[in-house]
Amino acid sequence: MQLTNSARAAGPSRNKWAGLGVLAAGLSMIVIDGTIVGVSLPTIIEDLHLDLNEAQWVNSLYSVVLAALLLTSGRLGDRLGRRKLFIAGVVLFMAGSIFAALSHDASGLILSRVLQGVGGAAVLPATLSSVNSTFFGKDRTTAFAIWGAVISGMAAIGPLLGGWLTSSFAWQWIFIVNIPLGLAVLVGAVLFVPETRSPHHAAGLDVPGLLLSASGFGLFVFALIEGPTLGWWQPKGELVLGPITWPADAAISAVPLTLGAGIVLLLGFVLWERRRARIGRSAILDLSLFKVRTFSWGNAVAATVAIGEFGLLLVLPLYLINVLGLGTLYAGFVLAAMALGAFFSGASARHLAARMGPPKVVISGLALEAAGVLALGLFITSNTSIWLIAALLVVYGLGLGLASAQLTGTVLADIPTAVSGQGSATQSTVRQLGAALGSAIMGSVLAHFAVTRATELLGNVPGISTTQAGTLAGQLRDTAGGVVPQLEQLGTTGPLGDAGPAVASALSDGFAQAISASVLAAAVFLFIGLVGSFVVAAASSKVHAGAEG
Repeated sequence: MQLTNSARAAGPSRNKWAGLGVLAAGLSMIVIDGTIVGVSLPTIIEDLHLDLNEAQWVNSLYSVVLAALLLTSGRLGDRLGRRKLFIAGVVLFMAGSIFAALSHDASGLILSRVLQGVGGAAVLPATLSSVNSTFFGKDRTTAFAIWGAVISGMAAIGPLLGGWLTSSFAWQWIFIVNIPLGLAVLVGAVLFVPETRSPHHAAGLDVPGLLLSASGFGLFVFALIEGPTLGWWQPKGELVLGPITWPADAAISAVPLTLGAGIVLLLGFVLWERRRARIGRSAILDLSLFKVRTFSWGNAVAATVAIGEFGLLLVLPLYLINVLGLGTLYAGFVLAAMALGAFFSGASARHLAARMGPPKVVISGLALEAAGVLALGLFITSNTSIWLIAALLVVYGLGLGLASAQLTGTVLADIPTAVSGQGSATQSTVRQLGAALGSAIMGSVLAHFAVTRATELLGNVPGISTTQAGTLAGQLRDTAGGVVPQLEQLGTTGPLGDAGPAVASALSDGFAQAISASVLAAAVFLFIGLVGSFVVAAASSKVHAGAEG
């Protein structure tokens, strides 16, 4: 490991803890932006006239870009300097935030989210690899616990902040708030964050690896997000991407082709990285890291759990606002129950880890997460008490704080500090890929069940034809439930006349059932992650037993 003179001077002094505070603040900005948008989506949908598909992209494209670029940025940080990358990322992220706040249509907002994602992809691995290369021994355990607590706590606090800013000011403020925080982080980075980098003996810059990984991840997640709209096999609509048009009357949908292309590119990426390593050239991903069982299985668990966690954050705000009729501020307060549990358990996770060991704390946390989400999915209806929802989210948050605070340290515990940039970037990549997949998968489940359940329930409403039922169910899907409060407000004075209230009730019940199905799907992924965490615990015990022997 190579440190600059300023880093050596700081050494074991308290400056490194001030640097950790700056890194945590930068990390908070990136994490909050991944969750602050969800609770504001209904307002953004109404203001910019988005459909569900565009809303999914606004919510998930940030994670897609992060997942595509994290490996590359982690490697650049190892070579060029992690503080330099951190500062550059914060600047890009602030620029994306300004453009997002100034957006007047879906295209502008989506492109702004891309720029934010590029900046976030530089910041995220730089924070974790800087922690990994600056702290050692017991200090590293504490620093990892703080890093994990920030991840879980800020992800949970994002909806509350988003609800307050949207209801008190305007949705644009969820992006404007990044500017003063970003400026403070930049000053702190110059003053307190040491510059670190790793020795890099391999020659060359892996440009093909960058292109293969970015395009592969992008196409893969694109297919998952667009599947419900464009059709998984038979085309349901026209796809227009700049000068490229895929007609609605084509023999096959564009989705399976893009999904297949994404998988092929990712396989090509793996083969290319193996070849780079074999000939001694610089590679974006060091595949030998996956020979460490705690690293390989821990990443698998992190990705699976992220699918459930971030999928949940997509669908719950839509339920609270469009079905239960809460305002964005009150919806944020309900979702903040997660933060209440996460901050409490995250603060105590380090002490539990000292007694039980980090892997067992992860198991306990995931068990609480899975149980809380399962109960939530079973109890969700169109008139569920918000107090019950908040109580279950506290249980979920307790598990979130325990698991997130210790999973990161468990994944990286056996990774040499010389490759901490690649290791942390890989861990962040799989988590962000899981976040993007979570939005895509839960969005697909929500869209499917919203149409099928609403169509079935509307069939029981007198005076509503099959054609009308299909149209209304499609509107429910496309507005992400936003049509429900609109019809409820119109009552019998709307175009549906006396049938208006009954239609609104049927759509509300159908959307609630679709939300329930989505939450239960999230619980499935959390349970899979729980099973995988037992494998991680066994691998960790084996490694430590071998080291002691």
